[in-house]
Amino acid sequence: MVSLSLQWTASDNGQTFVMEDKILLAQKGDEQLRHELISGYQPFVKKVISKVCRRYINESMDEYSIGLLAFNEAIDQFQTNQGSKFLTFANMVIRRRVIDHIRREQRQNQNIVLPYEEDDEFAQEENYAEQQASIAHYELELQREKRVEEIEDYQATLSEFGITFSVLSKQCPKHIDARENAIEIARLLASNEQLSAYLLQKKRLPMRNLEELVSCSRKTIERNRKYIIAVALIYLKKYHALQSYIDS
Repeated sequence: MVSLSLQWTASDNGQTFVMEDKILLAQKGDEQLRHELISGYQPFVKKVISKVCRRYINESMDEYSIGLLAFNEAIDQFQTNQGSKFLTFANMVIRRRVIDHIRREQRQNQNIVLPYEEDDEFAQEENYAEQQASIAHYELELQREKRVEEIEDYQATLSEFGITFSVLSKQCPKHIDARENAIEIARLLASNEQLSAYLLQKKRLPMRNLEELVSCSRKTIERNRKYIIAVALIYLKKYHALQSYIDS
C-alpha cells in the first residue's frame, strides 16, 4: 500500500521519527523530505482518490494532480494539536479537494451559476466542523476495520484450543457473579508468566496450580474451562477491542 515506512532513522544522528515528526520537519523547510513524502505516498493518494471517484486513477488524470497538491497542502496545514494522525488528516483534505473538483466540473458542464459565498467567520467555523466530522468518521471506520481483523484473528486463535464462537456462547456463565469470577481467574492466569506459558504450550488449563491460587472449587473451574481460556487469550494476545467489552 504505502511504499514509505511510517518510521525512519535519520542518517545524521540515528534518531527515530514517526510520521508526524517528518511533517513538522517538512513544514520547517526540509524540501527534500517533503519531496520524499509526496513521492513515497503516491499509492496512498491514488487509493484515496480512487475511493472518491469509484474508478481506477492513473497519473495522467486531473484528479491525480489535485490529489498530490492536496497531500502537499495537508503537509502545510497539519497541526499535531488536532488530535488526529497525519494520514487521517491527509485523507480528509484529499477527499475534500477531489470532491470540490468534481462539483466544479459538474457545475461547468451544466452552466450553473452559484451565488458567491462570503468567507466570513461563520463559514470558517462551518468548514472546521465539517473537517472534524470527516476526521471522526474516518477514524471510526478505521476502528471498525481493526475490530473485524481482531475478531478474525481471535477466531483462529480459539480454534487452536478446540473452541468455536458457537461453543463459547453456550459455555458463557449465565449468572453475573459466576461470569465475573471466571474473568478474574482468566486475568490471574494471563498475568502469571508460568501459568500462561503452560496454557499456550499445552492448550489446556493448569488446573492444579489454579486450585492453589483461587478460592473456588476444581469443579467450578472445570465447568467454565472454555470460557476462562477464551478470556485469558484475549488478554494474552492483546485483543484490545475485545478486552474493552470484558472490562466495561
